[in-house]
Amino acid sequence: MSEISTRDPARDGAHARDARDNARENAMSVAAISSERQESDDNVWTRRLVLFLRVMALLSILKGLYHWAQVTGFVGGEDEAFENQSMAWQASTIYFAVIELVAAVGLWLATPWGAVVWLTTVVSMAVIELMFPGIYGGSLVVVGVEVFMLAAYLGLAWMAARERPP
Repeated sequence: MSEISTRDPARDGAHARDARDNARENAMSVAAISSERQESDDNVWTRRLVLFLRVMALLSILKGLYHWAQVTGFVGGEDEAFENQSMAWQASTIYFAVIELVAAVGLWLATPWGAVVWLTTVVSMAVIELMFPGIYGGSLVVVGVEVFMLAAYLGLAWMAARERPP
């Protein structure tokens, strides 16, 4: 008995459809990748702004925890205890202990209110250092760092706003 080879047209048609579907999926995935790449290049300043906000959030967490450590007595000796400080120092330290952590949450989420709270902390620290040197010592280095961070934020926010259409 000889085996007769017959072709199954339904199976051949299914093979051809599978090949076309695979080619179409590959073409769509390549198009999706290229459009994502183009879109991400368009938002480079926005991504940089969000990265800056996240770094500032981490710094705000550290600063807020440092202020809480001063309040609770984990930092400093007997002479530097919270209750031995002036009322202005105590009020400023509690203010920054709370507001820095609130700003950190808003910055990490990249929300507008987070940036506003963070800007409030930056300006507050600069004002306290410049106008009330008796509270924290009046360090011009701290003021310089705060002004630099403010300028960096404003520059990044301006560049990010320019890349979005009106």
